[in-house]
Amino acid sequence: MVKHLIFFISNYNKNEYSLLLLRVVFGLIMFINHGINKITAGMTKWDRLGSALTDLIGFQFLSSFFGFMASFSESIGALLIVFGLFTRSASVLLFTTMLVASINHLIDNEFPELAILYCILCLVLILSGPGKYSLDYMCFSKYYVRNNIKMK
Repeated sequence: MVKHLIFFISNYNKNEYSLLLLRVVFGLIMFINHGINKITAGMTKWDRLGSALTDLIGFQFLSSFFGFMASFSESIGALLIVFGLFTRSASVLLFTTMLVASINHLIDNEFPELAILYCILCLVLILSGPGKYSLDYMCFSKYYVRNNIKMK
């Protein structure tokens, strides 16, 4: 019992497992709850989603494009996060999508707690990267440097 307790108390060097858990759970929740429905819905849904941004910036002719990008980030981007492939790029797309969603909720006098939570999780992944247990690490490990020490 004490052996297991010491493992949890002194386990400061196992951040890679935390990043793996964060990526997989966050990405699957985003894909299942938000992404799959939007990417398969088609142009009408994309146009409505994109109008959330184009109403703010004024370019109505881009609403389908921005709607597709939001759907893409919540579906394909979420799967990329799960597998740890192009994690930072996918997280930037998803962060932008959730930031626009948060702004729209605030404009409607609603508190966007879930969108803000997703923004924070994306920000964590942008800053920390995907971790050792990712396809990014497997494919691009020679480019990974953490704390001025090349990861092995």
